[in-house]
Amino acid sequence: MAITSIRVLLARAALGCALLLAVAGSGWAQTPAAPAAASAASAAPVPAGASADAAASPAVAAGDFKSLDGDVQGLKREVLDLNRDLFLLEEELLFPANTQVAVFVSLDVGTFFELDSVQLKLDSKEVANYLYTDREVEALNRGGVHRVFIGNLKTGKHELVAFFTGKGPHERDYKRGANLNFEKGVGAKYLELKISDRQSAQQPVFTIKEWE
Repeated sequence: MAITSIRVLLARAALGCALLLAVAGSGWAQTPAAPAAASAASAAPVPAGASADAAASPAVAAGDFKSLDGDVQGLKREVLDLNRDLFLLEEELLFPANTQVAVFVSLDVGTFFELDSVQLKLDSKEVANYLYTDREVEALNRGGVHRVFIGNLKTGKHELVAFFTGKGPHERDYKRGANLNFEKGVGAKYLELKISDRQSAQQPVFTIKEWE
């Protein structure tokens, strides 16, 4: 029930964010017109006996638009923060620390291998099959780390098998595997799939290691 309620709140937060974005868009569409109106008003002569407030009204309207836009931007940030907090809360409920297992992918140098996809099997069961975009590979090359899988795992001994596909030396299709037998204890378990270069052999190396 708690998870269902959180998902409902997430949906409402996303809807509120979309509505605020729409309002912000309309505000931006109207704001540029205000200076032109103010300029035209200042150029036009003020009839005798007319109130000075009437001449200043376009400037006041422009100020109102700016104030409204600032309020909308502030509300949008609040909705995005709420959406993030609800997502983290839902993740904590779905994957408690005592049963959580997460697998990350990292790329060191990457001269001899261009990553295309990663497939994961946990205890002989496929749990992830991720296809990378060029932009994601660039992020990995710059030192980024990608969480390719998160799930629940009971305590005891387990086996993780990873298959890497992509382009190897001389632009040849390349597929390699790596495996790790590990023990899940109390507390979260983090594993890293690391792709690095072996300069002496001019070949990529694929390893799986546990984070301490």
